[in-house]
Amino acid sequence: MTVVVTGLGTTSPLGGDVASTWEAALAGRSGVRTLDNDWAETYGVPVHFAGQLAVRPEEVLSRPETKRMDPSAQMAIVAAREAWADAGSPDVDPERLGSIVSSGIGGVWTLLSAWDTVKERGASRVLPLTVPMLMPNSPTAYVSLEFKARAGAHSPVSACASGAEAIGMGLEMIESGRADVVIAGGTEAAIHPLPISAFAAMQALSKRNDDPAGASRPYDVTRDGFVLGEGAGVVILESESHAKARGARIYARLLGRGMTADGHHIAAPEPTGAGQTRAMELALQDAGLTTADVVHVNAHATSTPVGDMIEARGIRTLLGSHADSVALSATKSMTGHLLGGAGALESVFTVKALETRTAPPTINVTQPDPELQVDLVRDVPRALPAEGQIAAINNSFGFGGHNVALVFASI
Repeated sequence: MTVVVTGLGTTSPLGGDVASTWEAALAGRSGVRTLDNDWAETYGVPVHFAGQLAVRPEEVLSRPETKRMDPSAQMAIVAAREAWADAGSPDVDPERLGSIVSSGIGGVWTLLSAWDTVKERGASRVLPLTVPMLMPNSPTAYVSLEFKARAGAHSPVSACASGAEAIGMGLEMIESGRADVVIAGGTEAAIHPLPISAFAAMQALSKRNDDPAGASRPYDVTRDGFVLGEGAGVVILESESHAKARGARIYARLLGRGMTADGHHIAAPEPTGAGQTRAMELALQDAGLTTADVVHVNAHATSTPVGDMIEARGIRTLLGSHADSVALSATKSMTGHLLGGAGALESVFTVKALETRTAPPTINVTQPDPELQVDLVRDVPRALPAEGQIAAINNSFGFGGHNVALVFASI
């Protein structure tokens, strides 16, 4: 059974919807900026910048909606509404409609605010909706409620691979016959003093407080860590037969997914990248394609000193000399790292790259790592082949050794 993408939605540091986000990405604009609050001074937080949303959810949602949902669920709803409308609001039997929207951390704002309330005002002042708001499955639950998705609501949690894993599970849900349409994606709202302090304590974050827009620099020799971002990405997946029967516009086909685990370290990728390469191999096998079909890769590429080159070597191992002619984009250079939302936003980028046959640029690479043996798209977009079917891989990897690769193809 062929599964197609019929709707796209996002809210990101680059824009409040897909059109503005994609336009900013092609222009090579950074969505990373100095935090618009006094956390750093108040709490001694060592990192003062992040990829904050371009449009806050409270600007587009009603006040009751923002009061009953954690920011991670708010972002998911914003992206899901755009994706659903973009797909033409499919008329589908609710028992044939699924929801799979993930978060890597869950309702961190709700959890920590509730603990502050207990400490400062007493347990009796905790909000009654605290538990439904902090649950990691809250975003997919709210999406399921809004769109009456009764075939199943799931939320795989696999750190920074969560959003891509959700989309891979959406593919499986349709292929297995459980659903005709699935709302799938990822979300994260973790720009809070605690997560920033915790990632900084791990030496995982860039420390370029004096140059926020230039801080996320995948594959550059001066890369010093990732930049925390926030936002959501959602795609509408649909069986091709269902989409064609209703005359839907089709952006691309989702042909394959590969999921592996390193079994190596809680926070470091396996040094040879074997698990990542195997995920990409499995995704291509699942898609029924070969490496020769691949023209574009949206890399996980967070801008960490170790992780970037492990992935690059894994891609080279997979593609061999063909890597010299595959356009590699590292879009976290512009958005920062959305954690559980990253794989979903980058799936939206990958679909748009195939639709427009244009690979987005990677910014902030002034001194490419001399060990880099892939064809990195730098500074300006690059045209992909104008004729024939083309395919692209979207990579997402997470703490705990989670590896997910998705293969999309043009229509």
